[in-house]
Order: sequence, then structure tokens, then C-alpha cells
Amino acid sequence: MDEVEEHERLFERVAGIDIAKSEVKVCVRVPGSRVGYRRQEVRTFPAVTAELLALGDWLRIEQVQLVVMEATGTYWKPVFYALEDDFECWLLNAKQVKHLPGRPKTDREDAIWLAKVAERGMARPSFVPPKPIRHLRDLTRYRRSLTQERTREKQRVQGVLEDAQVKLSSVISDIHGASGRAMLEAMIAGQRNPRELAQLARGSMRGKKDVLIEALRGHFSDHHAFICRMMLDNIDRLSVQIDALTRQIEQAIAPYQPQVEQLDEVTGIGPIAAQDIVAEIGVDMSRFATASHLVSWARFCPQTTQSGGKQPRGGATGKGNPWLGAALGEIASSARRTPTFLGARYRRLARRRGAKRALVATAHSVLIIIWHLLSDPEAHYQDLGPDHYDSRINTDRKTRQLARHLEALTGQKITIEDGKITAIGPDYST
Repeated sequence: MDEVEEHERLFERVAGIDIAKSEVKVCVRVPGSRVGYRRQEVRTFPAVTAELLALGDWLRIEQVQLVVMEATGTYWKPVFYALEDDFECWLLNAKQVKHLPGRPKTDREDAIWLAKVAERGMARPSFVPPKPIRHLRDLTRYRRSLTQERTREKQRVQGVLEDAQVKLSSVISDIHGASGRAMLEAMIAGQRNPRELAQLARGSMRGKKDVLIEALRGHFSDHHAFICRMMLDNIDRLSVQIDALTRQIEQAIAPYQPQVEQLDEVTGIGPIAAQDIVAEIGVDMSRFATASHLVSWARFCPQTTQSGGKQPRGGATGKGNPWLGAALGEIASSARRTPTFLGARYRRLARRRGAKRALVATAHSVLIIIWHLLSDPEAHYQDLGPDHYDSRINTDRKTRQLARHLEALTGQKITIEDGKITAIGPDYST
């Protein structure tokens, strides 16, 4: 137990926890017996439930106000969850508390450093959603994982058909729809006659029987049938699990249904995307001071990195929440073809900056809309319309700009009066 000289601080009683897989080092810093000094004590606790409860008892005896820990893989979760109900807990980004040159790098010193960083207000806590949102997040993330796995299985079926020279996907947009699935099941059962298989077409596909017959001519064998059978069974199994997860998610998200309905009004956001967004960022936007803070946290804004007066090429946004990023990417992709403000924004940017940058910028706009909607329970989304940008164009300025471009292309002097081209002069480039 040591007493050290006191420095300026924001918290009187803090605890810093350095977390490993099997144990945690805990440093408690509280006022010392002498004025101007701090008392600190470091203890080691095994990372098991009984010892974490003992850790909580010790922190209560010391009347700790703030507990801080570094985000270390997933090992921080049991410690954070065991203490969050009784203490104010902060999860710190590793970049904010990184090892400094000249400071010994041990678990004990790391715990002391975390406590010092916290008591002096040198770091900000990372966003950790409340328990109901965390439970919802577990469900939505697993649903997305299973959905991605089902998509991969469907792609594997397509690969087997290509190997058998069956060009079914060239005629049917979704080979796992009613018509495609019926033909697949028949081929697996032993039917190889293209004409008989084409008779299984349903709906509008019945008008493409001749094309289907040619597409179904291949060398689909029992070997391909065995593999396809396993793949289709796996797809069906995954579909059942996804449906079960969706039902569980609907129950878990019931308290946040008003927010889901708010988000569902936005172009490109459906019920599933709204559920994913609520699970990732919660519904309490007070954690993000402004919409820009949310966009920055999600890493959907370019970062500036400059050194020696030079700035590297590119505007990388950095790595953010991949689950939120996937949902926003799907939303932006859905909105880009719509006759709406978001669709117009995407097309406007894609012409100048390319499709990828336009998608990120559109997702950026979606996040800003989401922040404003969730910040006000009474707010409703109102689309600005696809002509939002065109209605704000200064026609005279645009005319002059286009005239300059025309002059550069033709080498002729353009004269404009009253917003109209009245004369085109001779070539003056020489």
C-alpha cells in the first residue's frame, strides 16, 4: 500500500482494472491520510464469478466512484457486467490509454495507469449499450450471421449446377424460388428429362419453357444430386433458425417498437434493418452529443491525418462497427435507385466520386436522419424529394459554369445575356 503526491483530478475514488483471460489486476486510488497525497493499492483477482463478487465487495468498502477498464478482446465483458449495476463503469479505448515510452509495461503498472487516466479525466468512455439492447444485439447479430451463411449455401448450390452445366440461373433470377426449388427437388429425385423438368415451372416462368429446356440440358448426375441434397437441407435448417430468431427479436424489441416504426419511414429502411439499427446504437441518443458524434463513432466520416504538412492520399474512415456498417450499406443500396432525396444524393455523388464513395456518403446521411428521429419521439421522416438539389441551383451561375466548360471544349468565346447564349465568337485559342 503506497501513498503518492496528489495531482489535479476529477474523481476522488477510482479503480483501474487491467484484464487478462484468467485474472485481473485492480488498482484502487483514494484520498490518503495526509493532505495532498493519494493512497493506492493493487490486488489480483482470478477471473471467476466468486472472485469478481469479492472484487465488488472490496470496491464498495473503498467507496469507489468510478471503475475503468480497457477493452481487451471479449474478456472485459464478464468484469464489466458484474460491476455495472453497483458502480459507474467506463470501458476505455486502447488508443486513449496506450503504453507510453519510458513507463514500465506490466499488468500492475497498466492497472495503475488506468486509474490515473480516469481520475484526471484524460479519457472518455466507449459506448456500451444497456442490458436489454445487448440482448437484442446478440439476437440480431446471430440472425445476420445465419442469413449470410444461408446465402453462401445458396451460392454453393449455384456452383454445383454450373459444374453440371445446368444454366438454370440464366433463366430464373432466384433458383430457390417456387419454380427453381421444384426443379431442383425433381433432379435430386432422379428426373433428368429437360422437358419434364420444364413442366414444373410456375407462374410467369411457364412462358419460358423453351428456354428452360435448353438451360436444363446438362450432365447432372447422382454425385451432384447427393451434394445438392445436403445443401438444400442445410438451407432449410438455416431458414427455420432464422425464422425462430426473428420471432424472438420481435418479442425483445417490443419496448422499442415506436422507434422501429419511426425508422421504418426512412427510404431504404425496412423492419429488419430498423431492428438491426436499434440493436447496434440503442434508442438513447444522449450518448451522442450531436449527429456528427454518431457518424464519427460509426466511422462514416473521412478522417484527416496530416504530418509534416502532408496529407496521405485517400480519405479512409477507419474501422467502425461492422454490423452497423453492413446494415447501413444495405439501406444505401436499397435507396440509391428510388425517386427520393437519398436516391438523388447517391446519383449526384456517384457521377463525380464513384459508386463506393457515394454509398458511404448516402449512409452518412441516413445516420444523421436516424439520430434526429431517435432524438425526438414525436419526429417523423419527411422526404425532401428527388428535386431537392435541382430546386436550389442558381441557374445563372450554372449557365456561366457550363459556358466556361463549352469554351474550354470548343475554343470559342461564349456570350451570355439574360441567362441565354446570344453569340458564339470565332476561335480565339490561337
